[in-house]
Amino acid sequence: MATETEKTTSTPHVADSHGLIRVHGARENNLKDVSIEIPKRRLTVFTGVSGSGKSSLVFDTIAAESQRLINETYPAFVQGFMPNLARPEVDVLEGLTTAIIVDQQRMGGDPRSTVGTATDANALLRILFSRLGKPHIGSPKAFSFNIASISGAGAVTVERAGRKVKERRSFSITGGMCPRCEGRGAVTDLDLAQLYDETLSLNEGAITVPGYKGGGWNSRLYIESGFFDPDKPISTFTKRELQDFLHREPTRMKIAGINMTYEGLIPRIQKSMLSKDKESMQPHIREFVERAVTFATCPDCDGTRLSEGARSSKIDGISIADACAMQISDLAEWVRGLDEPSVAPLLASLRHTLESFVEIGLGYLSLDRPAGTLSGGEAQRTKMIRHLGSSLTDVTYVFDEPTTGLHPHDIQRMNGLLLRLRDKGNTVLVVEHKPEVIAIADHVVDLGPGAGAGGGTICFEGTVEALRTGGTITGRHFDDRAALKDTVRKPTGTLEIRGASTHNLQGVDVDIPLGVLAVVTGVAGSGKSSLVHGSIPAGAGVISVDQGAIRGSRRSNPATYTGLLDPIRKAFAKENGVKPALFSSNSEGACPTCNGAGVIYTDLAMMAGVATTCEDCDGKRFEASVLDYRLGGRDISEVLAMPVTEAEEFFAAGEAHTPAAHRILQRLTDVGLGYLTIGQPLTTLSGGERQRLKLATHMADKGGVYVLDEPTAGLHLADVEQLLGLLDRLVDSGKSVIVVEHHQAVMAHADWIIDLGPGAGHDGGRIVFEGTPADLVTARSTLTAQHLAGYVGA
Repeated sequence: MATETEKTTSTPHVADSHGLIRVHGARENNLKDVSIEIPKRRLTVFTGVSGSGKSSLVFDTIAAESQRLINETYPAFVQGFMPNLARPEVDVLEGLTTAIIVDQQRMGGDPRSTVGTATDANALLRILFSRLGKPHIGSPKAFSFNIASISGAGAVTVERAGRKVKERRSFSITGGMCPRCEGRGAVTDLDLAQLYDETLSLNEGAITVPGYKGGGWNSRLYIESGFFDPDKPISTFTKRELQDFLHREPTRMKIAGINMTYEGLIPRIQKSMLSKDKESMQPHIREFVERAVTFATCPDCDGTRLSEGARSSKIDGISIADACAMQISDLAEWVRGLDEPSVAPLLASLRHTLESFVEIGLGYLSLDRPAGTLSGGEAQRTKMIRHLGSSLTDVTYVFDEPTTGLHPHDIQRMNGLLLRLRDKGNTVLVVEHKPEVIAIADHVVDLGPGAGAGGGTICFEGTVEALRTGGTITGRHFDDRAALKDTVRKPTGTLEIRGASTHNLQGVDVDIPLGVLAVVTGVAGSGKSSLVHGSIPAGAGVISVDQGAIRGSRRSNPATYTGLLDPIRKAFAKENGVKPALFSSNSEGACPTCNGAGVIYTDLAMMAGVATTCEDCDGKRFEASVLDYRLGGRDISEVLAMPVTEAEEFFAAGEAHTPAAHRILQRLTDVGLGYLTIGQPLTTLSGGERQRLKLATHMADKGGVYVLDEPTAGLHLADVEQLLGLLDRLVDSGKSVIVVEHHQAVMAHADWIIDLGPGAGHDGGRIVFEGTPADLVTARSTLTAQHLAGYVGA
């Protein structure tokens, strides 16, 4: 009997044989027929230079296919409401598990979205106050700043016993929205002088709002409305005419035989422009909004977004507005002190959510912080919160550089969280450049050897120890340490900041030296961005390159984004004696079959759409006749297919010599994007590539002070050296460079360091050190000093 049992246990169950995720023949983006086996229930880190294909393998192949297969389990009706996902370019994918993607997409384009609403913490608080708040004012809706109070009454007809009976009914919904600001916390006033020129008539183009000029439908709506004489200057309008022009309620009418809705200019602009997130606007509309609109804290709700009733109901003297304004670490302490058996499960859930914030290093935030103001790293960690206490196991968690925006001190905490997820029996896939994270991996996959067309192959897979001796770029640079400089530059002047109090800054006075490389550092939430972006006056020769996303469709590419296409089109037009518009795939030169997209998209309803290469232009995007025109022996499609380095040589001399194009291409090479093809769609660029593309465009701006926000984000260890060289060149050319950064290599390379802290939130906001990196290492007085000393081996 014993031998029978032994025989049974020694043979593993067939269900335990699926311990690998197998990928065969992956060709997404720049991947070159990649085949790989990834161990399940382990922490695997994917590394390689920026643009080597890490995201293409992890996000666009493994995670995308997992999500697509899960979506297919829903009924067709439900799939119709979900995003269409195409099957990745791969031959075989086996052993996939449910993928949970925690990426760095910024949160909340909606001005009403806050940290609390994005994480469900607000929902739990609303239920808590609706049960325990005194005085009791209503259901959880009464504490929501997204729900307005409404009431109504009237007669309704109901059928009873075959007879129709009229009854009077009334209803009311108590919402928590402040009626003055409609739950936004800020009120807007419009400067009428920026909306129209009152000395002109409508026919003379009095309305100066973007999109309302030049005889389009927006201007015709007002000219042909019949409410006023379009040939009469606005300054001579009667009170009634001005009311109709600016404030009239929506009115249906016919204009040029088409049914349209007329509405006063102010409510129309408020709906079309002011209800949107400023960051998502086109540049010319954002410029108009900044010029025409003044934003002020709502005087009725004092910026809390809540009605007077919602603010009057309290628990132990704390209203829901007070709770949301507290630093989350303090709010967690307050919730721990509540002992009410009737809502015990609710309190336990709320405590867990708030403690997860603190544990993940976001205890310095408050729940009323607008979600759109979070950095990419903060947004990613906020999304992690809902997964921390999850009971799910055998799930694949996919992270995109989870250490972005983290101080070395905080990276240790993040490592602990990744290991905890793995230890619960999950597969953790991390795309990462930081050696501190690579060091904790069970399995490392290194892609490369180069970027773009020079990447897309597996250079190494194995343990961290084997990586060090593996001979790949990552292995060679793994133990790189930037040394402190022997001599530092002398400042040529100072930028004075006095009494800075943005966010958590506590009346900071600091002199930032000019003419040198100055680095502002400190733990996440210590006030670095508040000091640099909130206190250094914009304009006046200050060029700020932040981490805001580059928005662009699949028609946008580096050539269109940087303005490179303009001199190229003009050079082609001049050489061939034709119009420049012929050499744009978005204008006259576009292939008529695919409208210049190069592919034809077939929409298949709830199933993934199919993109097929256009047969007429063979994916080149231009009309056949346009490709007959040449410059330096190349047609326009061949030029757009060139990598930046090749294009730089092409436009440097000879028949194609174009100084304007050459200057832009030189800047792209300077920021390390020489491998990109100039016609590559922006949608295929990685996060690090997009930020460097942004930096390249700003390098042409006229200004003496460059402010960079974590320029090493998304950069490989080898690329950081190139970035330091670029920063040195900028300073040596007479510019001042101020960098907000956590990377120790940049700190060590600085001429001057300003360290904020000592902690985050209300424990930060003070200057804890100013001086040279050598002095900081010697003093070892701050967290930054201890980590920098360890890094340089002092």
